[in-house]
Amino acid sequence: MKIALTFNVRHVEPSLKNRKSIEEAEFDTPKTIGGIARSLRKLGHKVFLIEADENAYLKFKKLKSKIDLVFNIAEGIHGRDREAQIPAILEMLEIPYLGSKPLTQAICLNKALTKKALSWHNIPTAKFQIFETGEEKLKGELKFPLLVKPNNEGSSKGIFQDSLVKTKKKLRKKVKEVIKNFNQPALVEEFLSGREFTVGLIGNSPVEILPPAELNFSSLPKNLVPIDSYEVKWLVDNPESEIETVICPAKIEKTLRREIEEICLKTKRVLGILDWCRIDLRLDKTNKPNVLEVNQIPGIIPDPKENSRFPLVARAAGYNFREMLDKIIKAACRRYKIYVG
Repeated sequence: MKIALTFNVRHVEPSLKNRKSIEEAEFDTPKTIGGIARSLRKLGHKVFLIEADENAYLKFKKLKSKIDLVFNIAEGIHGRDREAQIPAILEMLEIPYLGSKPLTQAICLNKALTKKALSWHNIPTAKFQIFETGEEKLKGELKFPLLVKPNNEGSSKGIFQDSLVKTKKKLRKKVKEVIKNFNQPALVEEFLSGREFTVGLIGNSPVEILPPAELNFSSLPKNLVPIDSYEVKWLVDNPESEIETVICPAKIEKTLRREIEEICLKTKRVLGILDWCRIDLRLDKTNKPNVLEVNQIPGIIPDPKENSRFPLVARAAGYNFREMLDKIIKAACRRYKIYVG
């Protein structure tokens, strides 16, 4: 096939001191983009590289007659609904693409809307409140400790070790900080104290559920709180570290695994997620799984030394990186009724 790989490029290494590195937390490094492109070529595809910048529409329009499918890992560059930008362009140009439709992309990037949709369908998720100004009165039903995060970000962007707060004073300070630094509302939700899992799904009908992975917070240094913060995901978890931050496959009893899988399937269906996704869940104090985050454009770093979660759970299912890409592509092709041998 002729596949266009579309992406946003990360230009700087993760760092707490560099504002640009935090802004680009969701983007992919040139090494990752190159690795994905090489894997697609080894599968026999011709690959076009298209950066999802302000010229993306013209690039796609020019290549329209040469593209069979777009492999979309772009996060978008501006606005709260930015993950919907490339799918909307491709819908307009009638070019088949991997992943969910624009509406689903926009909803899933909006944590509050996602949680409202889940709650409406009785899918468990932590109690929450949106703060637009930082002056709103805290709902009485919310109990400390509380987790403060930007409402429209992914990849632990804006979630730091001090995002877990235990007092109203610290809550106010953190909420206003998020609103100011990220120019968007702050989501405040109750902290769930149980185990945390991440689950990858491939396909539409049927859907393959990959083995869950567990975040190993017990391995973290004692000075770190047990959340998947920016520091943990991008600084503690690195190829040189001896800390085992993820256990894959998770050591999990059958009943709990079945419950997690059912919640993931229902979440995918309710939100209209297509082809692939990764869903993060955490147990509450009663050991009930709650949906934390819905990643309908999961990160896929090819290097197995990295703890990139989707490739990690794919390997646990017996698929190498190329086989994983092939399964995702074929899921999209079946949906579009594109024949692939």
